[in-house]
Amino acid sequence: MFSPIKSLKSRFLNYATELRFPKLAALTAGLFLVDLFLPDFIPFADEILLGLVAALLATLKKGRLAKRETAPPSPALERDPE
Repeated sequence: MFSPIKSLKSRFLNYATELRFPKLAALTAGLFLVDLFLPDFIPFADEILLGLVAALLATLKKGRLAKRETAPPSPALERDPE
């Protein structure tokens, strides 16, 4: 069954997964602070926060993998075994 709240939540999470690290971290922290001081002000804020933290961790992991792929190989790995 169609639920407008679920639709809004999924749209918001889709938008948030496209954000890069600084903006995504600021959005997550801001929503956490609003939820902390005004409990239940935003419906399903806890589920949205969980999705935002997952997206934040995924962007951090993608950044590390990208750095690892572009890093030059270390000299110890280039030696030919004799």
